[in-house]
Amino acid sequence: MQAQVEELGDSKVRLTVEVPSADVKHAVEHAASDLADTVKIPGFRKGKVPLQVLLQRIGKNRLYAEAVESHIGGWFWNAAAQTRIRPVDQPEYGYELPENDAPWQFTATVAVQPKPDLPDWRTLEVPATEPEIPAELVDQALQQLQETAADLAPADRPAQPGDVLVLDLVMSDDARRDYGVELGSGRLAPELENALVGMTPGATAAVEIPVSERETSPVEVSLKEIHEKVLPPLDDELARKVSEFDSLDALKDDLERELREQLEAELEGQFRTAAVDSLVTAASVEAGGPLVDSRTRELLNGLARSVERRGLSLEAYLSLSGRTFDQLVETLRAEAAQSVARELVLEAVADQAGIEVSDSEVDALVREQIDEAENGFEQTVERLRETGGYERLREDVRLRAALERIAADVKRIPVELAQARESLWTPEKEKPETSAKLWTPGSKEPA
Repeated sequence: MQAQVEELGDSKVRLTVEVPSADVKHAVEHAASDLADTVKIPGFRKGKVPLQVLLQRIGKNRLYAEAVESHIGGWFWNAAAQTRIRPVDQPEYGYELPENDAPWQFTATVAVQPKPDLPDWRTLEVPATEPEIPAELVDQALQQLQETAADLAPADRPAQPGDVLVLDLVMSDDARRDYGVELGSGRLAPELENALVGMTPGATAAVEIPVSERETSPVEVSLKEIHEKVLPPLDDELARKVSEFDSLDALKDDLERELREQLEAELEGQFRTAAVDSLVTAASVEAGGPLVDSRTRELLNGLARSVERRGLSLEAYLSLSGRTFDQLVETLRAEAAQSVARELVLEAVADQAGIEVSDSEVDALVREQIDEAENGFEQTVERLRETGGYERLREDVRLRAALERIAADVKRIPVELAQARESLWTPEKEKPETSAKLWTPGSKEPA
Protein backbone atom coordinates (compact mmCIF):
# COMPACT_ATOMS: atom_id res chain seq x y z
CA MET A 1 0.00 0.00 0.00
CA GLN A 2 1.36 3.38 -1.04
CA ALA A 3 0.41 6.59 0.77
CA GLN A 4 1.36 10.24 0.36
CA VAL A 5 0.82 13.00 2.91
CA GLU A 6 -0.13 16.56 1.98
CA GLU A 7 0.07 19.20 4.73
CA LEU A 8 -3.04 21.41 4.69
CA GLY A 9 -2.24 23.68 7.65
CA ASP A 10 -4.11 24.01 10.95
CA SER A 11 -2.88 20.54 11.91
CA LYS A 12 -4.74 18.90 9.03
CA VAL A 13 -3.39 16.57 6.38
CA ARG A 14 -4.70 14.85 3.30
CA LEU A 15 -3.64 11.26 2.73
CA THR A 16 -3.72 9.89 -0.80
CA VAL A 17 -3.75 6.12 -0.50
CA GLU A 18 -3.28 3.62 -3.32
CA VAL A 19 -4.81 0.23 -2.56
CA PRO A 20 -3.24 -2.72 -4.43
CA SER A 21 -5.46 -4.69 -6.80
CA ALA A 22 -5.15 -7.82 -4.64
CA ASP A 23 -6.59 -5.92 -1.66
CA VAL A 24 -9.44 -4.53 -3.77
CA LYS A 25 -10.25 -8.03 -5.05
CA HIS A 26 -10.20 -9.42 -1.51
CA ALA A 27 -12.54 -6.66 -0.31
CA VAL A 28 -14.99 -7.33 -3.17
CA GLU A 29 -14.99 -11.06 -2.47
CA HIS A 30 -15.54 -10.42 1.24
CA ALA A 31 -18.41 -8.02 0.50
CA ALA A 32 -19.97 -10.50 -1.93
CA SER A 33 -19.85 -13.21 0.72
CA ASP A 34 -21.52 -10.93 3.28
CA LEU A 35 -24.23 -9.84 0.85
CA ALA A 36 -24.88 -13.41 -0.28
CA ASP A 37 -25.69 -14.25 3.35
CA THR A 38 -28.34 -11.52 3.54
CA VAL A 39 -29.90 -11.33 0.04
CA LYS A 40 -32.74 -13.74 -0.70
CA ILE A 41 -32.71 -14.98 -4.31
CA PRO A 42 -35.18 -17.70 -5.37
CA GLY A 43 -33.52 -20.97 -6.22
CA PHE A 44 -30.39 -20.36 -4.14
CA ARG A 45 -29.59 -20.95 -0.50
CA LYS A 46 -28.15 -18.11 1.56
CA GLY A 47 -24.41 -17.90 1.11
CA LYS A 48 -24.49 -20.00 -2.07
CA VAL A 49 -25.42 -17.31 -4.59
CA PRO A 50 -22.93 -17.16 -7.52
CA LEU A 51 -21.19 -13.80 -7.97
CA GLN A 52 -22.69 -13.12 -11.41
CA VAL A 53 -26.22 -13.81 -10.14
CA LEU A 54 -25.60 -11.58 -7.15
CA LEU A 55 -24.35 -8.78 -9.40
CA GLN A 56 -27.46 -9.04 -11.56
CA ARG A 57 -29.68 -8.81 -8.49
CA ILE A 58 -28.02 -6.04 -6.46
CA GLY A 59 -25.92 -4.25 -9.06
CA LYS A 60 -22.17 -3.72 -9.33
CA ASN A 61 -22.22 -0.31 -7.65
CA ARG A 62 -23.77 -1.67 -4.45
CA LEU A 63 -21.24 -4.51 -4.29
CA TYR A 64 -18.28 -2.20 -4.72
CA ALA A 65 -19.75 0.37 -2.32
CA GLU A 66 -20.10 -2.36 0.31
CA ALA A 67 -16.51 -3.47 -0.33
CA VAL A 68 -15.16 0.07 0.09
CA GLU A 69 -17.25 0.98 3.14
CA SER A 70 -16.31 -2.18 5.01
CA HIS A 71 -12.56 -1.92 4.31
CA ILE A 72 -11.68 1.74 3.90
CA GLY A 73 -11.25 2.26 7.64
CA GLY A 74 -8.64 -0.48 7.88
CA TRP A 75 -6.83 0.81 4.79
CA PHE A 76 -6.78 4.32 6.25
CA TRP A 77 -5.35 3.27 9.63
CA ASN A 78 -2.68 1.14 7.95
CA ALA A 79 -1.71 4.14 5.82
CA ALA A 80 -1.73 6.39 8.91
CA ALA A 81 0.66 4.04 10.70
CA GLN A 82 2.87 3.82 7.62
CA THR A 83 3.10 7.60 7.25
CA ARG A 84 3.42 8.19 11.03
CA ILE A 85 0.50 10.55 11.36
CA ARG A 86 -1.60 10.61 14.54
CA PRO A 87 -5.27 11.38 13.77
CA VAL A 88 -7.27 13.10 16.51
CA ASP A 89 -10.61 12.86 14.68
CA GLN A 90 -12.37 10.63 12.19
CA PRO A 91 -11.27 11.23 8.56
CA GLU A 92 -13.35 12.60 5.72
CA TYR A 93 -13.00 10.28 2.72
CA GLY A 94 -13.00 11.19 -0.92
CA TYR A 95 -13.22 8.57 -3.67
CA GLU A 96 -14.99 7.22 -6.72
CA LEU A 97 -16.12 3.62 -6.64
CA PRO A 98 -13.77 1.12 -8.28
CA GLU A 99 -14.84 -0.17 -11.66
CA ASN A 100 -12.88 -3.42 -11.42
CA ASP A 101 -10.23 -5.11 -9.29
CA ALA A 102 -7.44 -2.82 -10.48
CA PRO A 103 -5.40 -0.66 -8.04
CA TRP A 104 -7.64 2.02 -6.53
CA GLN A 105 -7.09 5.37 -4.81
CA PHE A 106 -8.90 7.29 -2.13
CA THR A 107 -8.16 10.40 -0.11
CA ALA A 108 -8.62 10.97 3.60
CA THR A 109 -8.60 14.45 5.13
CA VAL A 110 -8.10 14.39 8.87
CA ALA A 111 -6.99 16.52 11.82
CA VAL A 112 -3.80 15.18 13.33
CA GLN A 113 -1.87 15.56 16.54
CA PRO A 114 0.52 18.49 16.04
CA LYS A 115 4.15 17.50 15.93
CA PRO A 116 5.86 18.45 19.19
CA ASP A 117 8.16 21.44 19.25
CA LEU A 118 10.99 19.89 21.22
CA PRO A 119 13.31 21.79 23.51
CA ASP A 120 16.96 20.76 23.70
CA TRP A 121 16.59 17.52 25.65
CA ARG A 122 20.30 17.55 26.47
CA THR A 123 19.57 20.28 29.03
CA LEU A 124 17.01 18.20 30.91
CA GLU A 125 18.00 16.91 34.34
CA VAL A 126 16.52 13.53 35.23
CA PRO A 127 16.93 11.84 38.63
CA ALA A 128 18.73 8.49 38.46
CA THR A 129 18.84 6.05 41.37
CA GLU A 130 22.02 4.09 42.00
CA PRO A 131 21.36 0.39 42.71
CA GLU A 132 21.99 -0.59 46.31
CA ILE A 133 21.26 -4.06 47.61
CA PRO A 134 20.77 -3.98 51.39
CA ALA A 135 21.35 -7.17 53.33
CA GLU A 136 17.67 -7.18 54.28
CA LEU A 137 16.70 -7.57 50.61
CA VAL A 138 18.93 -10.62 50.25
CA ASP A 139 17.47 -12.05 53.45
CA GLN A 140 13.97 -11.44 52.08
CA ALA A 141 14.79 -13.26 48.84
CA LEU A 142 16.27 -16.10 50.84
CA GLN A 143 13.12 -16.23 52.98
CA GLN A 144 10.99 -16.44 49.82
CA LEU A 145 13.03 -19.46 48.70
CA GLN A 146 12.60 -20.86 52.17
CA GLU A 147 8.84 -20.47 51.84
CA THR A 148 8.83 -22.30 48.49
CA ALA A 149 10.28 -25.30 50.31
CA ALA A 150 7.86 -24.94 53.22
CA ASP A 151 5.26 -27.55 54.07
CA LEU A 152 1.64 -26.65 54.76
CA ALA A 153 0.08 -27.97 57.95
CA PRO A 154 -3.51 -27.59 59.17
CA ALA A 155 -3.76 -24.83 61.77
CA ASP A 156 -6.20 -25.16 64.68
CA ARG A 157 -6.37 -21.45 65.48
CA PRO A 158 -7.76 -18.18 64.07
CA ALA A 159 -6.44 -17.01 60.70
CA GLN A 160 -3.50 -14.63 60.63
CA PRO A 161 -1.43 -12.97 57.86
CA GLY A 162 0.81 -15.50 56.09
CA ASP A 163 -1.68 -18.36 56.38
CA VAL A 164 -2.97 -20.10 53.27
CA LEU A 165 -6.77 -20.09 53.38
CA VAL A 166 -9.43 -21.98 51.46
CA LEU A 167 -12.49 -19.77 50.96
CA ASP A 168 -15.89 -19.58 49.37
CA LEU A 169 -16.58 -16.10 47.96
CA VAL A 170 -20.14 -15.26 46.91
CA MET A 171 -20.68 -11.94 45.11
CA SER A 172 -23.78 -10.39 43.61
CA ASP A 173 -22.89 -11.60 40.11
CA ASP A 174 -20.29 -14.31 40.65
CA ALA A 175 -19.07 -16.98 43.06
CA ARG A 176 -15.73 -18.65 43.74
CA ARG A 177 -15.64 -21.99 45.52
CA ASP A 178 -12.59 -23.48 47.25
CA TYR A 179 -10.57 -20.36 46.45
CA GLY A 180 -7.02 -20.68 47.78
CA VAL A 181 -5.24 -17.50 48.82
CA GLU A 182 -2.46 -16.38 51.14
CA LEU A 183 -3.80 -13.94 53.70
CA GLY A 184 -1.95 -10.66 53.42
CA SER A 185 -0.75 -11.21 49.85
CA GLY A 186 -2.89 -8.33 48.54
CA ARG A 187 -4.97 -10.50 46.20
CA LEU A 188 -8.14 -9.61 48.10
CA ALA A 189 -9.71 -6.24 48.81
CA PRO A 190 -8.49 -4.71 52.12
CA GLU A 191 -11.99 -5.05 53.62
CA LEU A 192 -11.91 -8.81 52.98
CA GLU A 193 -8.36 -9.13 54.33
CA ASN A 194 -9.34 -7.35 57.54
CA ALA A 195 -12.48 -9.46 58.00
CA LEU A 196 -10.58 -12.73 57.58
CA VAL A 197 -7.97 -11.97 60.24
CA GLY A 198 -9.10 -13.76 63.40
CA MET A 199 -11.75 -15.90 61.70
CA THR A 200 -11.90 -19.67 62.34
CA PRO A 201 -12.85 -22.49 59.95
CA GLY A 202 -16.59 -22.65 59.41
CA ALA A 203 -17.11 -18.95 60.09
CA THR A 204 -18.91 -16.72 57.60
CA ALA A 205 -18.84 -12.95 57.23
CA ALA A 206 -20.69 -10.45 55.05
CA VAL A 207 -18.38 -7.71 53.82
CA GLU A 208 -19.30 -4.55 51.92
CA ILE A 209 -16.72 -3.71 49.25
CA PRO A 210 -16.70 -0.07 48.01
CA VAL A 211 -17.36 0.22 44.29
CA SER A 212 -17.70 4.01 44.26
CA GLU A 213 -17.65 6.91 46.66
CA ARG A 214 -21.27 6.23 47.62
CA GLU A 215 -21.90 2.60 46.68
CA THR A 216 -20.75 -0.76 48.02
CA SER A 217 -21.19 -4.33 46.82
CA PRO A 218 -21.81 -7.23 49.22
CA VAL A 219 -19.42 -10.20 49.36
CA GLU A 220 -20.13 -13.21 51.55
CA VAL A 221 -16.93 -15.01 52.58
CA SER A 222 -16.84 -18.43 54.23
CA LEU A 223 -13.57 -19.70 55.71
CA LYS A 224 -13.25 -23.44 55.12
CA GLU A 225 -9.62 -24.30 55.93
CA ILE A 226 -6.51 -22.68 57.47
CA HIS A 227 -3.01 -23.90 56.67
CA GLU A 228 0.16 -22.51 58.19
CA LYS A 229 3.62 -22.66 56.64
CA VAL A 230 6.24 -24.83 58.31
CA LEU A 231 9.60 -23.41 57.21
CA PRO A 232 12.74 -25.55 56.87
CA PRO A 233 15.92 -24.30 58.59
CA LEU A 234 18.28 -21.96 56.72
CA ASP A 235 21.25 -24.23 56.08
CA ASP A 236 23.31 -25.86 53.36
CA GLU A 237 20.69 -28.58 52.95
CA LEU A 238 18.10 -25.96 52.03
CA ALA A 239 20.52 -24.45 49.49
CA ARG A 240 20.95 -27.85 47.84
CA LYS A 241 17.18 -28.38 47.86
CA VAL A 242 16.17 -25.10 46.17
CA SER A 243 19.22 -24.41 43.96
CA GLU A 244 22.29 -25.88 42.29
CA PHE A 245 24.56 -24.58 45.05
CA ASP A 246 26.07 -26.73 47.79
CA SER A 247 26.26 -24.05 50.48
CA LEU A 248 24.05 -21.34 51.88
CA ASP A 249 26.80 -18.72 51.42
CA ALA A 250 27.09 -19.50 47.71
CA LEU A 251 23.31 -19.22 47.37
CA LYS A 252 23.35 -15.83 49.11
CA ASP A 253 26.08 -14.53 46.77
CA ASP A 254 24.08 -15.65 43.73
CA LEU A 255 20.90 -14.07 45.06
CA GLU A 256 22.72 -10.77 45.61
CA ARG A 257 24.10 -10.85 42.05
CA GLU A 258 20.68 -11.58 40.54
CA LEU A 259 19.01 -8.91 42.65
CA ARG A 260 21.61 -6.36 41.59
CA GLU A 261 21.12 -7.18 37.90
CA GLN A 262 17.33 -7.04 38.25
CA LEU A 263 17.48 -3.77 40.16
CA GLU A 264 19.86 -2.21 37.64
CA ALA A 265 17.54 -3.18 34.76
CA GLU A 266 14.47 -1.94 36.63
CA LEU A 267 16.07 1.36 37.61
CA GLU A 268 17.33 1.91 34.09
CA GLY A 269 13.83 1.31 32.75
CA GLN A 270 12.41 3.76 35.28
CA PHE A 271 15.06 6.31 34.35
CA ARG A 272 14.27 6.04 30.65
CA THR A 273 10.55 6.41 31.30
CA ALA A 274 11.25 9.45 33.49
CA ALA A 275 13.50 10.92 30.78
CA VAL A 276 10.79 10.61 28.11
CA ASP A 277 8.12 11.90 30.49
CA SER A 278 10.24 14.92 31.34
CA LEU A 279 10.54 15.67 27.63
CA VAL A 280 6.76 15.21 27.22
CA THR A 281 6.25 17.76 29.99
CA ALA A 282 8.88 20.16 28.63
CA ALA A 283 7.30 20.01 25.15
CA SER A 284 3.76 20.39 26.60
CA VAL A 285 2.47 17.37 24.67
CA GLU A 286 -1.13 16.30 25.33
CA ALA A 287 -2.44 13.36 23.33
CA GLY A 288 -6.07 12.69 22.46
CA GLY A 289 -8.38 11.47 19.73
CA PRO A 290 -9.20 8.07 18.23
CA LEU A 291 -5.71 6.69 18.84
CA VAL A 292 -6.04 7.24 22.60
CA ASP A 293 -9.55 5.75 22.47
CA SER A 294 -8.21 2.70 20.64
CA ARG A 295 -5.27 2.32 23.01
CA THR A 296 -7.67 2.55 25.98
CA ARG A 297 -9.79 -0.27 24.54
CA GLU A 298 -6.67 -2.37 24.03
CA LEU A 299 -5.63 -1.89 27.65
CA LEU A 300 -9.14 -2.70 28.88
CA ASN A 301 -9.40 -5.84 26.74
CA GLY A 302 -5.95 -6.94 27.86
CA LEU A 303 -6.89 -6.51 31.51
CA ALA A 304 -10.14 -8.43 30.99
CA ARG A 305 -8.26 -11.34 29.40
CA SER A 306 -5.71 -11.27 32.22
CA VAL A 307 -8.28 -11.52 35.02
CA GLU A 308 -10.25 -14.17 33.11
CA ARG A 309 -7.11 -16.33 32.96
CA ARG A 310 -7.07 -16.08 36.77
CA GLY A 311 -10.64 -17.36 36.89
CA LEU A 312 -12.39 -14.04 37.54
CA SER A 313 -14.83 -11.97 35.53
CA LEU A 314 -14.06 -8.29 35.05
CA GLU A 315 -17.08 -7.45 37.21
CA ALA A 316 -15.79 -9.67 40.01
CA TYR A 317 -12.32 -8.15 39.69
CA LEU A 318 -13.77 -4.64 40.03
CA SER A 319 -15.83 -5.69 43.03
CA LEU A 320 -12.82 -7.23 44.79
CA SER A 321 -10.55 -4.29 43.98
CA GLY A 322 -13.10 -1.69 45.13
CA ARG A 323 -13.22 0.26 41.84
CA THR A 324 -16.04 1.15 39.48
CA PHE A 325 -15.88 0.49 35.75
CA ASP A 326 -15.75 4.23 35.04
CA GLN A 327 -12.85 4.67 37.46
CA LEU A 328 -10.97 1.83 35.74
CA VAL A 329 -11.55 3.31 32.27
CA GLU A 330 -10.43 6.74 33.49
CA THR A 331 -7.18 5.25 34.79
CA LEU A 332 -6.57 3.29 31.58
CA ARG A 333 -7.33 6.35 29.44
CA ALA A 334 -4.70 8.36 31.33
CA GLU A 335 -2.19 5.54 30.73
CA ALA A 336 -3.13 5.41 27.03
CA ALA A 337 -2.80 9.19 26.60
CA GLN A 338 0.63 9.18 28.24
CA SER A 339 1.71 6.24 26.07
CA VAL A 340 0.71 8.07 22.89
CA ALA A 341 2.38 11.29 24.11
CA ARG A 342 5.62 9.37 24.65
CA GLU A 343 5.45 7.98 21.13
CA LEU A 344 4.89 11.44 19.71
CA VAL A 345 7.98 12.73 21.50
CA LEU A 346 10.07 9.73 20.47
CA GLU A 347 9.02 10.17 16.84
CA ALA A 348 9.98 13.84 16.99
CA VAL A 349 13.37 12.94 18.47
CA ALA A 350 13.91 10.33 15.75
CA ASP A 351 13.04 12.90 13.07
CA GLN A 352 15.24 15.60 14.59
CA ALA A 353 18.16 13.20 15.11
CA GLY A 354 17.78 11.71 11.62
CA ILE A 355 17.34 8.16 12.91
CA GLU A 356 16.53 5.67 10.16
CA VAL A 357 16.22 1.90 10.37
CA SER A 358 17.45 -0.35 7.56
CA ASP A 359 15.82 -3.56 6.37
CA SER A 360 18.74 -5.54 7.79
CA GLU A 361 17.98 -4.22 11.28
CA VAL A 362 14.33 -5.21 10.98
CA ASP A 363 15.33 -8.60 9.58
CA ALA A 364 17.59 -9.16 12.57
CA LEU A 365 14.68 -8.47 14.93
CA VAL A 366 12.46 -10.87 12.99
CA ARG A 367 15.11 -13.60 13.24
CA GLU A 368 15.19 -13.12 17.02
CA GLN A 369 11.44 -13.54 17.32
CA ILE A 370 10.74 -16.55 15.08
CA ASP A 371 11.37 -20.23 15.46
CA GLU A 372 13.19 -21.32 12.30
CA ALA A 373 11.90 -24.86 12.79
CA GLU A 374 8.26 -23.75 12.60
CA ASN A 375 8.27 -20.67 10.36
CA GLY A 376 10.78 -19.93 7.67
CA PHE A 377 12.35 -16.49 7.78
CA GLU A 378 11.42 -15.58 4.20
CA GLN A 379 7.78 -16.63 4.66
CA THR A 380 7.55 -14.66 7.90
CA VAL A 381 8.97 -11.51 6.32
CA GLU A 382 6.61 -11.84 3.35
CA ARG A 383 3.60 -12.19 5.65
CA LEU A 384 4.73 -9.21 7.74
CA ARG A 385 5.13 -7.05 4.66
CA GLU A 386 1.65 -8.01 3.40
CA THR A 387 -0.02 -7.16 6.71
CA GLY A 388 1.96 -4.00 7.48
CA GLY A 389 3.70 -5.66 10.42
CA TYR A 390 7.14 -5.19 8.88
CA GLU A 391 6.83 -1.40 8.90
CA ARG A 392 5.45 -1.45 12.44
CA LEU A 393 8.53 -3.38 13.53
CA ARG A 394 10.72 -0.82 11.75
CA GLU A 395 8.98 1.97 13.67
CA ASP A 396 9.43 0.07 16.96
CA VAL A 397 13.17 -0.19 16.34
CA ARG A 398 13.28 3.49 15.39
CA LEU A 399 11.53 4.57 18.59
CA ARG A 400 13.84 2.37 20.68
CA ALA A 401 16.80 4.09 19.08
CA ALA A 402 15.26 7.48 19.91
CA LEU A 403 14.81 6.35 23.50
CA GLU A 404 18.47 5.32 23.62
CA ARG A 405 19.42 8.78 22.33
CA ILE A 406 17.37 10.58 24.98
CA ALA A 407 18.68 8.38 27.82
CA ALA A 408 22.26 8.98 26.69
CA ASP A 409 21.88 12.74 26.24
CA VAL A 410 19.92 13.94 29.28
CA LYS A 411 21.76 14.87 32.44
CA ARG A 412 21.58 12.23 35.14
CA ILE A 413 21.42 13.73 38.60
CA PRO A 414 21.21 12.02 42.01
CA VAL A 415 17.70 11.53 43.37
CA GLU A 416 18.73 13.34 46.55
CA LEU A 417 19.66 16.44 44.54
CA ALA A 418 16.33 16.41 42.72
CA GLN A 419 14.45 16.05 46.01
CA ALA A 420 16.45 18.88 47.57
CA ARG A 421 15.66 21.17 44.66
CA GLU A 422 11.99 20.24 44.82
CA SER A 423 11.86 21.16 48.48
CA LEU A 424 13.37 24.60 47.92
CA TRP A 425 10.95 27.52 48.03
CA THR A 426 10.57 29.46 44.80
CA PRO A 427 8.18 32.35 44.06
CA GLU A 428 6.14 30.32 41.55
CA LYS A 429 5.41 27.72 44.25
CA GLU A 430 3.90 30.28 46.58
CA LYS A 431 0.11 29.97 46.69
CA PRO A 432 -2.30 32.33 48.46
CA GLU A 433 -4.24 30.84 51.32
CA THR A 434 -7.51 31.95 49.73
CA SER A 435 -8.73 32.31 46.20
CA ALA A 436 -9.17 36.08 46.59
CA LYS A 437 -7.26 38.17 44.05
CA LEU A 438 -5.33 41.28 45.01
CA TRP A 439 -6.61 44.52 43.49
CA THR A 440 -4.15 46.27 41.22
CA PRO A 441 -4.47 49.52 39.26
CA GLY A 442 -6.46 48.91 36.11
CA SER A 443 -8.23 45.85 37.43
CA LYS A 444 -11.91 45.80 38.25
CA GLU A 445 -13.08 46.20 41.82
CA PRO A 446 -14.32 42.92 43.22
CA ALA A 447 -18.10 42.71 43.26
